[in-house]
Amino acid sequence: MKKAPKILIVGSLVMDTIMSTEVFPEPGATVLGDTFRTAPGGKGANQAVQTARLGADVTMVGKLGDDAFGSVLRNALISDGIHTEHLMEKKGASSAAASIILTTKDGVALNNRIIVASGTNMMITPEDVAFLKEEIAQYDMVILQLEIPMQINEIVAAYAFDKGVPVMLNPAPIAPLSDELLSHITYLSPNETEAASLLGMVVRREGEGIPHDKVPRIREVMQKRGIRNLLLTLGDAGAMMITQDDVILEESVKGIHAVDPTAAGDSFVGAFCTGKCLGMSDAEAIRLANIIGAITVSGMGAQPSLATFDKVRAFVKEHGIDDAILRYFED
Repeated sequence: MKKAPKILIVGSLVMDTIMSTEVFPEPGATVLGDTFRTAPGGKGANQAVQTARLGADVTMVGKLGDDAFGSVLRNALISDGIHTEHLMEKKGASSAAASIILTTKDGVALNNRIIVASGTNMMITPEDVAFLKEEIAQYDMVILQLEIPMQINEIVAAYAFDKGVPVMLNPAPIAPLSDELLSHITYLSPNETEAASLLGMVVRREGEGIPHDKVPRIREVMQKRGIRNLLLTLGDAGAMMITQDDVILEESVKGIHAVDPTAAGDSFVGAFCTGKCLGMSDAEAIRLANIIGAITVSGMGAQPSLATFDKVRAFVKEHGIDDAILRYFED
């Protein structure tokens, strides 16, 4: 890699507590689970780690509590070489934590259910990010999500837009988005459920193919809302980029043994943004993101399953995937 892209993530850090079970309890019932573990997570932190492991120069802005979870979350980012000088600490407050129930059968993940206690993620203030008004110009890309106050996303996106810095918004967990915020977003990347809420229509039902017939209607909504580039993740069908002029489809990687879907969307977003900053076309960046997502679901936990470039290279070789995109990482 000739020059590491500078990527800014403003977002969440969450300590994940993960329990797997083959039987999800009904109301009032107790079941015996299979495994329990903890792992650093949070959409913002996951995206930061993924971009860093692909060689980007990453800065994370967020807020932690002065508790044990906060120390673990900070140190996890430091271990991946992420700049943490703008991670703030709130005295007497609790860092965010998530309870994840992973439903499995014969060791294969079927789905997950997640409850997040937002803690200090929702305590970021406009004053905390005011320094970015000028400093944001030094970055090649800004990545945002919705696990922090919407006001903060709106402020940071406006700062970036004013300085000509592209912004990726991963609209999760789903929430209403103002037209003003959307006008400052370069890439909007929802999954199918989030897209249905944002667009007011079902994009694809489970088991269906690529929704080519929905593109004209999707474009109408995009034009009305001021959405420039819509990057839809479509589960096992792959991903689709829709603009006013083009549609790009990249199929998912086949033959994957999925064990845990946690952080798959975060790794996809982080990889796409890194690829774009390295000069990849939209199609190439989506191809990289699909590979990264496939690697992520093949491992357990959020950040522990995120891929390094060496793992990408090995995965591409093992699965017989065209390795042309790997040239962007070469010196």
